[in-house]
Amino acid sequence: MDKTPPIPKTVLISESQIRERILELGKQISKDYENRELVLICVLRGASLFFADLAREISLPLRFEFLQTSSYHNSTEPSKNIQFIRAGSEYVKNRDVLIVEDIIDTGQTLKFLVEHLETLNPNTIKICTLLDKPSRRQVSVHIDYLGFEIPNVFVVGYGLDYGQFYRNLPYIAVLESI
Repeated sequence: MDKTPPIPKTVLISESQIRERILELGKQISKDYENRELVLICVLRGASLFFADLAREISLPLRFEFLQTSSYHNSTEPSKNIQFIRAGSEYVKNRDVLIVEDIIDTGQTLKFLVEHLETLNPNTIKICTLLDKPSRRQVSVHIDYLGFEIPNVFVVGYGLDYGQFYRNLPYIAVLESI
């Protein structure tokens, strides 16, 4: 990618729809984890905006942890070769863990993360994702908190990227041509 790409024109999920759904998720998570010690785990980089907005809507004391994996390698297709770039785990043992993800596609990355976290002996592991693309699923994944189910299109915005571009869009857009 030699030049700055044009802004995608097809908005799939608007900024107001995202905001409304995050308010609902924050209330539900606050209720479900009342009087429990919760660690939110942000899957970098894509989930960073969703993570920050969601955390502000959870009315509980929280601990944060950050994990970073690599699976897309500047492509629109995820690789089965998933690697940790940053594998933080300081606060996981004997605590309730909520993985906050931007999108679940094949499920491979999430399976990899859950298996890693299970070795650290948390009380529970649950999953919250902004987007789910079940038509691409290769491994079974149980989603506890879901923002939106989307069709099999490549999306960018609100933290999701293509070649590190578009993360700053305040909405989710379809990237029609690459």
